[in-house]
Amino acid sequence: MNNPIKNLKIKVENLKKNYGTIRALKGVSLEVHTGEVLVIIGPSGCGKSTFLRCMNLLEEPNEGILQIGNHKINFADKKTIPTGKNIARFRSQFGMVFQQFDLFLHKTAIENIMIGLTVVKKIPYDDAKNIAINLLKQVGLDNIENRLPKELSGGQQQRVAIARALAMSPEILLFDEVTSALDPELVGEVLEVMRNLAKEGATMIVVTHEMAFAQEVADRIVFIDEGLIVEEGTAKDIINNSQNKRTKLFLSRFHSNT
Repeated sequence: MNNPIKNLKIKVENLKKNYGTIRALKGVSLEVHTGEVLVIIGPSGCGKSTFLRCMNLLEEPNEGILQIGNHKINFADKKTIPTGKNIARFRSQFGMVFQQFDLFLHKTAIENIMIGLTVVKKIPYDDAKNIAINLLKQVGLDNIENRLPKELSGGQQQRVAIARALAMSPEILLFDEVTSALDPELVGEVLEVMRNLAKEGATMIVVTHEMAFAQEVADRIVFIDEGLIVEEGTAKDIINNSQNKRTKLFLSRFHSNT
């Protein structure tokens, strides 16, 4: 668990997202505070990943209000939605790590981390290299900086992706099922990096099916089903004492394996 919760970092009100006639998010409202780890769980296709992508405007919601710090966006008022350089500035507050590693295949591990530092932040090459080396050490990847992604295991690639996200010094980290593409024996090394980030007080929103991990690190758990928040509470309350039938059904397989 993190240190005591501080000031409000994210406020979401009645967020809705449609894809044609498909209502992916039907009105999601929640808050995340500085230093909090919010874990989102729910069945496949329930809107979890869509919600994360709406957070950093990779997807533009149809309705609702999104407030990050003092920056408030009302999706009913197009004037408040950032565009051009402003959207890049808005997204820079977030570090997002996806299911797939999305590394540049022709660049080494250290080059994948450095590219944002040198191109976006305009940091001098040598300084960027030192930052990247330190980040690789932080995620437990000493001495692999010159390897290409194809020379790394899936777990190593995902840890490089986490280091790349950290390189931009984001205020909020978003993790979208980051272990789902990994072989089971590689899951632990990625979760350990995330566990350490949580201990260091990072503000994190994590979509995952790793229930033991969720129970260990989450300050709060939100259960989403069919585009709506069905239940939320502490990790202990949701995983061990959920009140909603749909939550209980979803968690029944986890409990049967423990």
